[in-house]
Formats: sequence, C-alpha cells, structure tokens
Amino acid sequence: MADVTVTPRARAGGIRKLLERYPFLPALVIVAALLLLNGVFSPNSLSYRSLTGLLSTYMALIMLAIAQTYVVYAGDIDLSAGSILSLVNVAIVVLMERWGGGAGAVLLALALGLLLGLACGLVNGIVVAALRLQAIVATFATSIFFTGFALYILPVAGTPAPALFWRTYGGRLLGVPFVFYILAVLVVLLLVLSRTRLVTQLLAVGDDQQAAYQTGLPVVSARIKGYLLCGLFSALAAFCITGDTASGDPLVGGKMTLYSVAAVVLGGSALSGGWGTVVGSLLGALTIGLINSVVFFMGTPSEWQNFVQGLAILVVLMAGVLAGRRARA
Repeated sequence: MADVTVTPRARAGGIRKLLERYPFLPALVIVAALLLLNGVFSPNSLSYRSLTGLLSTYMALIMLAIAQTYVVYAGDIDLSAGSILSLVNVAIVVLMERWGGGAGAVLLALALGLLLGLACGLVNGIVVAALRLQAIVATFATSIFFTGFALYILPVAGTPAPALFWRTYGGRLLGVPFVFYILAVLVVLLLVLSRTRLVTQLLAVGDDQQAAYQTGLPVVSARIKGYLLCGLFSALAAFCITGDTASGDPLVGGKMTLYSVAAVVLGGSALSGGWGTVVGSLLGALTIGLINSVVFFMGTPSEWQNFVQGLAILVVLMAGVLAGRRARA
C-alpha cells in the first residue's frame, strides 16, 4: 500500500485554496471562539433568548457592514454610511408620528426612507465616481451634510417611534422572532445580488480599475451602483436601529460608520478592493457585538471597557488581515 505524505507546502497550499474560496472562514472561527467565551463567562448568554437579543441589537450594524462592503469591493469607502442611517432614522420617525403611526403611515414612511437612502447613495456615487473626487474626502463631506440635514429634521433625540413599529421588530410572528424573518429575507437578497454581474464588475474594478476600463467594463456606472446599494442597506440599517431603540436620534449612526469599516475588514475584505464577501462582513459585525458582550460579562470596570474592547478588536483585526494576506499571497 502506497505511503502518501502530505508536505507542509502542500498543506499550506490547501489552506490557501480554502481561504481563497471561503475568505470568511477566519471570521467564522473567531465568531465561534467568541461564542464559546461568552458561554464561559455567562452560560445564559448562549440561550435562545439571549442570541435572539444579540441578533436584534446588532442587525443594524450587520446591515451597515454589508452596505460598506459593496463600495469596498470597488476599492472605495463610504464615511457617510452612519450619517445616512441617522438621516433615514429621524426622517421615518418624524413622518410616522405626523401621519398617525398606523400601518399605512409606517409602510409609506419606510418606502420614503428607502428612497432617501438611495438618493444619498446616488449623491455619493456621483461625487466619487462621476466627478472623480477622493472617496474618503468626498464621503466625509457628505456625512457632514447628511448629519446637518438630520439635525434640521430632528434637532433633539428622543422622539418615539410608533408602538406598532418597534413591537413588530421586537416581537414574534407565528411563534418565531421577527428578526429571524429579517435575517431570512436578507440572506435571499444577498444570494440574488451575488448572482448579478454588478458584484463581479465591482470586484474587477477594485482589483485593477485601469484594466477594467480597458476591457470595456462600465466602471463609473458600476461604482455609482455600488454606492446606491450602500445607501439602500444603510436605510435598511436605519429601520433596524429604529426598531431596536424605538426612537429617533440624529446622531445615532455617528460611531457606527467606523464599526462598519472594521466589520468589513474583520470579515476578510480588502479595503484596497477586489477581494471580499458580504458573509464575512456579516460575521465581522457579529464579532464586534460578541467582543462587547465578552468584555461586559468578564466584569471589566466601566472605565476600562472601551480600552479592552478596542484592544480586542485590534487583535482580532490583525489575525483576520494576516489570514487574508495569506490567502491572497
């Protein structure tokens, strides 16, 4: 019987191929490890109710991380994603309140919220792709504009969302938490988008924009569509944050923008473009949520929590980046 020896080089090549095909695997391993740590420090954190609460709380960040992924595919970035979230949040809360808070008012406000998110994405796409301004500077400027608009609509935080809305988001349908229906629809939507040419075009642009131009790809159009998707998912993130907090806040998305960028990188995507996966971004957002939970369950003093959270995210980020570089080497 032949003796088959697997050399270290062959083993490394197998791991590289696996990571190349599934770049979100490091993020999946990290999420599993963090779930285990949560269980060690607080066994109740792994209960069905606790996991449902975790998903409900971080669904907005998941949506925002996915939003960021589509522009990162093309080597762009959107520093206004959190501001779009804030703008849509206050807009739909104010509209729902003025229109009476009934089912019709809620649905109409949500539809207008989606259009508002798309409009913000279109503005970003035009200034970055069509006018060729630097993405990081242009979207920083638009983030200030969108935040100012949000403050104009609702100068002070605290306006409550209609009970119908937040009770639906935090409630159950046919005995199943409503947030799981949201997750199911999200998965279907991502599967549909993954089978479109747009994702391939965005990745091609991010990999080599000049080569994409030369091969006839609609680079400007693809980048604008990437920002449109970012605006759409930012609006969806606003719906989730509104359902979770049950109120309007013009500054609620401020810190979430950088969290979304961190989640994208934690998920295995390259900020330089041309490499990544929305599944990884979803897992990256969960990683941030689980890190926050572990720090809390460890009993870390309040004055040290931000320090420990930042350090933990940095360590996990380094591990994810190193794994991604190994896959692309």
